[in-house]
Amino acid sequence: MSTYDDIASELPRLRVSFGFENDTAFLDSDDNVAEFFDVKFCPYQPLDCDPIFAAVSKKHVVICKLSQSSGDANPCEIVSVIRDDDLNAIQIKCFTGHGSDVNDLATSPFDPSIIASASDDTSVRIWSLDSKHKERPCLCILAGEGHSWNLLSVAFHDTGRYLLSAGHDQIINLWTLPDLPTEPITTPIRVHYPHFSTSAVHSGIVDCVAFYGDQILSRACHDNVISLWRIEGFSSDGPPPAQNIAPTPQNIVPTNYDEAGRLTRSAFVPTISPQCPAQYTRVLDFHTPNCGPQFFMRFKLHFVPGQHPVLAFCNAGGNIFFWDFKRLTVYSDFMKALRNHDPSKGIPPRPSWLRPLQHRQRTDAAGKPRLSTVEKGSPASALVEETPKATEDIKEFSAETLESWTAKYSLEDAHEPLRAHKTESSSSNFVGRQAAWSPGGEWCVIVGSSNTALILQRWAKKAPAKTFEPPKEALVAK
Repeated sequence: MSTYDDIASELPRLRVSFGFENDTAFLDSDDNVAEFFDVKFCPYQPLDCDPIFAAVSKKHVVICKLSQSSGDANPCEIVSVIRDDDLNAIQIKCFTGHGSDVNDLATSPFDPSIIASASDDTSVRIWSLDSKHKERPCLCILAGEGHSWNLLSVAFHDTGRYLLSAGHDQIINLWTLPDLPTEPITTPIRVHYPHFSTSAVHSGIVDCVAFYGDQILSRACHDNVISLWRIEGFSSDGPPPAQNIAPTPQNIVPTNYDEAGRLTRSAFVPTISPQCPAQYTRVLDFHTPNCGPQFFMRFKLHFVPGQHPVLAFCNAGGNIFFWDFKRLTVYSDFMKALRNHDPSKGIPPRPSWLRPLQHRQRTDAAGKPRLSTVEKGSPASALVEETPKATEDIKEFSAETLESWTAKYSLEDAHEPLRAHKTESSSSNFVGRQAAWSPGGEWCVIVGSSNTALILQRWAKKAPAKTFEPPKEALVAK
């Protein structure tokens, strides 16, 4: 019988994929690449309703509904297709103000009427959907001494008080939002300086940032990792810092004196000292191979109360990677119990997802079977060296098994990126652009090249992945 822990730890599997019509006919003559670039679920539906998501290509918005019935062969139904020049069908409000393309939007989790937009004009604008602000919906502009190049990603903190921004200039900024106006205004508030700014975390274009509690997840092209890190001294528990202590570009501390262009400035640790030798700390990296020079490839973290935090990302080779953050702490507790247990009582219960590898039996030079051993100095060797009394019990697991577990779940080496806890595969030519999670965490949708969407599901009956074509009438722009 499956336990609650087994169910909670289950990771998505590929259920179905679909390819929308090639919309290059609607593009400019010099643009012949069809792609979905973004996908988002409606976050305000009741959890007992079929979740709805919208995928955005260069010329279309495709709105889809997913069936809650896990037995459905085709769980995805295309509800509507809208072309972007059909303004009468989609325009409810039109906000103007940015001086160039808008590359990302984020809704405040604290107040759903507040939206942030990130633009090629290097600014972040904060908008209000409240009817009080219908004449001047832009409440605040974050710009000035933050970014010098196009922005690609923006993300709210759970409190709605802090905002991350990142883009082509390799800079990641943390902004503190002022108290936003509750009455009509004539001029937006301007914030010129972020409270934290760094170009030292990544060495390429930063195309995705997100909060994980008070920690930060981010990725950049060329790096082949998603990084989890924290700003030293930053905590959302206390009052927000005053704007007048935000550091200016003149008050900067090089993070690497051999490379003066990679700089960090922080209001939370203004100067480095022996007591606080760093302004930020890298916690761990997640291994995302085969991304190459591609940028605008964005991960998504499912992080809601009562469920395991799960990170999803698709690379440039059609591989969808998942990491369950809860597994990291469970693994650490299990290995600690394994080292310290009483041998007379047997091995502590092993989590169902922590499976020993099945491997061929090794033989010695004479062809006789021999036991698998852990190589001295390898990450797994510590498991059999730290506590001699547990050595024989640990050796019940092969060297390959221990090395595999270490590569996926061990946090002892922050410089060794963690391999995915689960990998699902689609076409090797598929480039993932954006991942999205349904509010209840059952569904994960990946969109990307060739106007393709991948639908993955947790907690469903076992059924083979399928590919289907949407109804012909759905392929015609309404």
